[in-house]
Amino acid sequence: MKMKSFVVALAATLSLNAWAQAPIVIKFSHVVATDTPKGQAAERFKELAEKATKGRVKVEVYPNSQLYKDKEELEALQLGAVQMLAPSLAKFGPLGVKEFEAFDLPYIFPTKAALYSVTEGPIGKSLLQKLEPKGITGLAYWDNGFKVMSANKQLRVPADFRGQKLRIQSSKVLDAQMRALGANPQVLAFSEVYQALQTGVVDGTENPPSNMFTQKMHEVQKHVTLSNHGYLGYAVIVNKKFWDGLPADIRTSLTTAMRDATTFEKAIAQRDNDMALEAIKKTGKTAIYTPTAAEQAEWRKVLLPVHKQMESRIGAELIGSINKTAAAAK
Repeated sequence: MKMKSFVVALAATLSLNAWAQAPIVIKFSHVVATDTPKGQAAERFKELAEKATKGRVKVEVYPNSQLYKDKEELEALQLGAVQMLAPSLAKFGPLGVKEFEAFDLPYIFPTKAALYSVTEGPIGKSLLQKLEPKGITGLAYWDNGFKVMSANKQLRVPADFRGQKLRIQSSKVLDAQMRALGANPQVLAFSEVYQALQTGVVDGTENPPSNMFTQKMHEVQKHVTLSNHGYLGYAVIVNKKFWDGLPADIRTSLTTAMRDATTFEKAIAQRDNDMALEAIKKTGKTAIYTPTAAEQAEWRKVLLPVHKQMESRIGAELIGSINKTAAAAK
């Protein structure tokens, strides 16, 4: 009897030790390809995190909507089905944190320096803190770049948009933007865009060139306009309960890994967009058009009123603060 008790106790101890030594698993889900800026940065974070924690943390990266589409992933994070995401900033509006839709406002960031003065300053930090009541901790802002317009007809001036069905993310600001141009906005999951373009469900879309190229959208779009009318960025977020429950030293190591991955991500984002645009040109399938100064002025005249239109939703004070901070950083 004593021997049996000893064996049971020993088995329990070994089981506990094995559990204690098992790595902490972080499932990192995202919706874009591995060779996009976000995809590469997720892989870099995995490498840095596992090295910094000496294997005590294992990061499993799931790209290209392998686990969840972009409409589903936030709920999965809140439920703890995944621990980490890097959704586009537009995703937080439907979650109830409408202030993030300021990032969707057309022409709000004249330069990358203006953008970083917001994301890396007090405004960016305060916005991430607004996610905490939703059970989410914000770790960093990742960059993609400025968006171009694409369609199967040339989009030189706002009049060219009339009647065009253009895919957007679920964002009241992006909806208002497309309607201001005279287009019909269509909300679709990112993973569904290529097929929708191919079959004519939608006529065109907006994306940074790296997203367009890696998803092969250029194969089903005859024209691209280098409008640079809006910005697409991401927030790297974790399940708050999971993050708060990590050992302090692990959390510190992961914070450092995220900082370094973010520096890497920002360095490659513009490069990848430039390379993608060049690759699209080389295919010869898509005509690239750069609007003239007069045409850009016409776009601005039509789109800048969206800022005023969205004040009641996003907050006039926040929009004013972003404009002031961005202007000072030009």
